[in-house]
Amino acid sequence: MDTPLAPVRTNSRIVAEYRARTPGSAALAAEAADLLPSGIAHDGRHIDPYGIYVAHALGPRKWDVDGNEYVDYFGGHGALLLGHRHPAVMAAVEAALDVGTHFGANHPGEVRWAAAIRRLAPFAERVRFTSSGTEATLMAVRLARAFTGRNTLVRFKGHFHGWHDHMTSGYTSHFDGTPTVGVIDGIPAKVRLLDAGNEAALEAAFADDPDIAAAIIEPTGASFGQVPVRPEFLHALRQLTERHGALLILDEVVTGFRVSRGGAAMAFGVKPDLASFAKIVSGGLPGGAVAGRVDVLERLDFAAMARVGQEKIQHPGTFNANPVSAAAGTATLGIIAESDANARADATAARLREGLNEVFADTSAPWSAYGTSSGFHVFLNPDSRPIDPCRFDPYEVPAAELKRSAEKLAGRLRLALLLHGVDVNGRIAGVVSATHGEAETDATLTAFREAIRMLRAERELPAG
Repeated sequence: MDTPLAPVRTNSRIVAEYRARTPGSAALAAEAADLLPSGIAHDGRHIDPYGIYVAHALGPRKWDVDGNEYVDYFGGHGALLLGHRHPAVMAAVEAALDVGTHFGANHPGEVRWAAAIRRLAPFAERVRFTSSGTEATLMAVRLARAFTGRNTLVRFKGHFHGWHDHMTSGYTSHFDGTPTVGVIDGIPAKVRLLDAGNEAALEAAFADDPDIAAAIIEPTGASFGQVPVRPEFLHALRQLTERHGALLILDEVVTGFRVSRGGAAMAFGVKPDLASFAKIVSGGLPGGAVAGRVDVLERLDFAAMARVGQEKIQHPGTFNANPVSAAAGTATLGIIAESDANARADATAARLREGLNEVFADTSAPWSAYGTSSGFHVFLNPDSRPIDPCRFDPYEVPAAELKRSAEKLAGRLRLALLLHGVDVNGRIAGVVSATHGEAETDATLTAFREAIRMLRAERELPAG
């Protein structure tokens, strides 16, 4: 049987060159296949024939175990707005490690961390720490149901809010609301899946369902704006939730402190009742938080619930407000508050999107780059619609078409980019850090030109 180390017959020069370039990653992939499902620890790291194994990283770049260097657009799955190993964040982590990794008790760092969040997001009247973004959205939903006494959750198709049971249907499949494998029927039955941007459907849902406890949304649209949402829809959602006594939950796990210093809530002028945070909030270490109105977060408060004679929501969690994560998060949020990190990342991403579209136009590649703040997406045009890369408007394309991937083409394109020193995610998208600059932009544009040439040589892309 072939293994990643064995000679593998392939008609693809891209695949053959990738295997030749990454023998160390191939060896680790073979070992991982015997230990981990699909040999990976995160679905987003699935790539055919195998992914790279990274040895170290710094700023906007990383190096694999074979010594290959890459401009990194994964950015810790969006967590590293300040780039890899920012010196002030690393110093804070090292200082925290010197005094202990876990105390099983309250510690000063969690107080400073919560204050740093409120400084950037004033709507965060109270903060509860979790270990991940998934846990933060789960707690937000539980808080909303406890506070309103209602059960139904409004969600939007294609929006990702973690992998817990309330959030699995309607992200990449089961758009009819049926449960995904392993989820019991009753949970998705209390979720209403709507199309983001459709105000009429939203108004109808609230009008005919008095059981709606909350609506949750990615404020820039599905997958950090791969399917963008206009700010006007966010304001309409805010007005409808208020009118009908439901809560608005902004999922700021990706957008929090990236779209602006205060996240999407501050950028778009929409005050949520609750927001979920992770990634940047903990400086690239594991951690998350749910934040918002004091009267809602009081459902976690021993004294507040005792006063009104109600049962409080239980919330243990071994790694809630871990002191090392608290140190990294506090340092990161302080830098964001006091520097132009957001503006630098946004400006570089805008130049990259513009440069990519010039490459696509020059090479007659039927694609376009678009995105929000410090992110970018490459539309691979699965239905072969006629487009001008420099005039592409994602709002004019159906959501399903924006989301649908030309799977084989995307996989080969990603390998070709890796061969030329650029790592993007499987959607051919990525995030830019404040450490990315002109050198990284130029290298990326060159990599895309070369990748297009290689794809055409293999007839994966029509001749220009």
